[in-house]
Amino acid sequence: MRILHTADWHLGKVLKGRERTPEIRQALQGLLELVRSERIDLVLVAGDLFDRSIVSTEAEAAAFEFFVGLLERKVPALVIAGNHDSRERLEALSPLLSLTGATVFGNLRFVEEGGVAQSKGAKIALLPFLSERRLVKAHHLLSGDTSRWKGIYSDGMRQVIAHLAQGCDANINLLMGHLTVEGAKLGGGEFTFYTTNSYAVPSAHFPLNLSYVALGHLHRQQRVSEAPEAWYAGSLIQLDFGESEDGPRGALIVEVEPGQRPRIHEVKERWGKPLKTFRVNRDSLDRRWSEIEKFQGYSKVVIEGKGNPALRERLFKELPDLLEVEFHTPESEQAVPTAVAVENLDWVEAYAQYRQETTGQEVHPELLAAFRQVFEEAHAAGDH
Repeated sequence: MRILHTADWHLGKVLKGRERTPEIRQALQGLLELVRSERIDLVLVAGDLFDRSIVSTEAEAAAFEFFVGLLERKVPALVIAGNHDSRERLEALSPLLSLTGATVFGNLRFVEEGGVAQSKGAKIALLPFLSERRLVKAHHLLSGDTSRWKGIYSDGMRQVIAHLAQGCDANINLLMGHLTVEGAKLGGGEFTFYTTNSYAVPSAHFPLNLSYVALGHLHRQQRVSEAPEAWYAGSLIQLDFGESEDGPRGALIVEVEPGQRPRIHEVKERWGKPLKTFRVNRDSLDRRWSEIEKFQGYSKVVIEGKGNPALRERLFKELPDLLEVEFHTPESEQAVPTAVAVENLDWVEAYAQYRQETTGQEVHPELLAAFRQVFEEAHAAGDH
């Protein structure tokens, strides 16, 4: 059985005002060509199809175009929601996408609810992203205990994974999940809150009856377990300047046979415009100007020295593919706040951190107050 494992498309991604969907759409066309040329039997999409819950019609059209392309090639797909996806939206689209041969899970289903799919004689357990609160609800359904909701994420995930794996009793058994594995390396550009230790799951939680574990969530392509084999496919394109400029990403071709170790083949294609950070001091900027100007991608320039509005304006004016300029001084380096362990944040603090990470600005107190009010109302409603 030949499987194409992909994840973290992030259709609808906008980076510093630049829409990345056309690049991602082109990458998806590349995946369709791989499906044909590599004689793929099954496609696994391990979450984060979209970058946010509401995306452009262009982003949705690119996703539909991919699944229609699979239908034309008579190749089925299994799809799960990631933390960036709208679970409800994917559930609503599921009947439509089923017409293309795709099975789409926005929400977790237990084995008796159809949480283990079948394809080509294999059984595949599907584990969409579970936030801590949703995991607690699932844990309660499995164990009847909600008294220890703080700090039970790892144990709850162990029970959910074990439950799904019990439904995998074929010669080839797979698990597809959108989660953080303990010890895995971030690719850069991930939402920090969902990648910290409170959300980390030991690879030992993956039962040995699984032939392969297809993961999404972290943007760096990497193996995180040998028994069973578990891999992140990585982001389809380089999404953020924090992501590695080198190395494979985006897709893996996995060959699985009963009783054999899977054979993993990294896809060597590099889709999308490359992103590169140029670190210079004021004296070397002119010498490296030509290098930055000729770079065939989006660039970020980090200049050692105090901020200079006139220089910043010149850089943006003369370098059309420059997306970001930073000035670093010893004082600014010292001013960077120490990261707070997310385990110790309450939800309002976590929201404040998320807003600061995504906008680069401090959150206005009135916005935080409004968030607290809505959160407390929703939390109270959920307890009834």
